[in-house]
Amino acid sequence: MGARILVIEDDEGILTFLRRSLAYEGYEVDMATDGRSGLDIARDTPPDLVVLDLMLPGIDGLEVCRRLRAGGDVPILILTAKDGVTDRVIGLDMGADDYMVKPFDLDEVLARIRALLRRTQPSNRPKVYQFADLTLDTGTRQAQRGDRLITLTAKEYELLELFLRHPRQVLTRDVIYDSVWGYDFGGESNIIEVYVRYLRQKLERGDEERLLHTVRGVGYVLRQST
Repeated sequence: MGARILVIEDDEGILTFLRRSLAYEGYEVDMATDGRSGLDIARDTPPDLVVLDLMLPGIDGLEVCRRLRAGGDVPILILTAKDGVTDRVIGLDMGADDYMVKPFDLDEVLARIRALLRRTQPSNRPKVYQFADLTLDTGTRQAQRGDRLITLTAKEYELLELFLRHPRQVLTRDVIYDSVWGYDFGGESNIIEVYVRYLRQKLERGDEERLLHTVRGVGYVLRQST
């Protein structure tokens, strides 16, 4: 049986269409038409991925996204009629992994779902990356700075893994967009800066050395200060 997908959508037509399409692709599909029901289903039957509308009755989609992310690292694909850059950034800041605007193309939705599921599936041959006193275990998805454990969201994990795969190499914004988000948000988006800030807050405590550096006008690099 395929991965379990929870669709939280109040438009009955879209909900039925997605249920049939996802089931045809071999996925198990759970459905909810409001935020509260969606959260209850996610708690009782944890999904492998959530497709989430933002404009929901009761608890809105952004709050649902925030609560889902606080409870774990399940991939979240937002599907909404709100198409502004600001709306996308807010949704991603709340912990979503991807964002699509209605009306949507089914083939693209399915491709995004496959990509998100691939990113969260454990590797057959886990690797442990290490740089200075920072380590990342791809099998357990656990990060450590020395003896200190670091809890990461799914997107923070992907960003850190990218830097650890390319230590001392300056990564441009375009490279980071393509590798972590898979598509460009446009020049107005500050999503990379936001997530780099999140990572720095988690990687640097007390007098710990800064490892993630800004290369002004170019991008970011993982390197030691000296």
